[in-house]
Amino acid sequence: MQRILITGANGFIGKNLSEYLHQKKNTVDAVVRNKTTLDNELRKCFDTIFDFNSLPDFGNYDTLIHCVGKAHDLKNVAAPEEYFIINTQLTKQIFDKFRNSNCKKFIFFSSVKAVADSLTEELTEDFIPNPQTVYGKSKLEAEQYIASQKLNSDQKYFILRPSMIHGKGNKGNLNLLYNFISKGIPYPLASYENNRSFLSVDNLNFIIEQLIESNLESNIFNVADDEPLSTNDLITLIADSLKKNPKLWHVNKNIIQLFAKIGDILQLPLNSERLKKLTENYEVSNKKLLSTLNIVLPLSSKKGLMKTFQHFHSK
Repeated sequence: MQRILITGANGFIGKNLSEYLHQKKNTVDAVVRNKTTLDNELRKCFDTIFDFNSLPDFGNYDTLIHCVGKAHDLKNVAAPEEYFIINTQLTKQIFDKFRNSNCKKFIFFSSVKAVADSLTEELTEDFIPNPQTVYGKSKLEAEQYIASQKLNSDQKYFILRPSMIHGKGNKGNLNLLYNFISKGIPYPLASYENNRSFLSVDNLNFIIEQLIESNLESNIFNVADDEPLSTNDLITLIADSLKKNPKLWHVNKNIIQLFAKIGDILQLPLNSERLKKLTENYEVSNKKLLSTLNIVLPLSSKKGLMKTFQHFHSK
């Protein structure tokens, strides 16, 4: 049994991870921005709940998992400095407190977008980071700070770069796509052929557990499911989960791009950023992670997604 402190425990990743580690009989405590936002079921996972103005002694824990972060803003309305305040400066503060404690492991949630915003080949840890967005830059700056600091001989850090995470409580593009298809509306972007990596939160929870229990040295890992899928594959899986036939329309790409530009102006559900998310190639290799930990992921890409769609359906 481990003593674990999770920052951002009421976020999408934090909630799922807290519930999982609690079920595994670990002692789990939480750091949140606002204690009043915690639902009663989630509260049962924690022995103690802290806020950022009253952080505990990190030396009371074996592992610190830093989940707090400002996600990429699809509507492009967030101020750039917000990313650096939350993703960079706060991470530095938490990591400095970790370094000056007796806590043994620090797990930081970065992003594949700290390396590249678009890809022409499979992403590995050998890529030289070159993020173009303030989101990616803020995450990379936090990574670089963590890797540059001297730790005690028995302290370790793990920087995780997850691909698109999905699962219970997911409220991102995948949820929007599911709602779109569930209404019986045809998917008009089938003319785009792409492959992208996903990450089931169940696989992520399993990986975190393995890292906590491991004796590995500090490292940086990409985190993804084994098999990349196309958006057309997603549409088919969603339709299967709803026991419907997939409706895939091959609309001319020029027409689609015109509608996306109109969406940028009118702030419609389909805009240029969301079109890119739905149709881009973004394949992420998890080979380094799996070989280093010597593990096999519990869920295939398709089974993980079907489980997520079942959660969407039960809401």
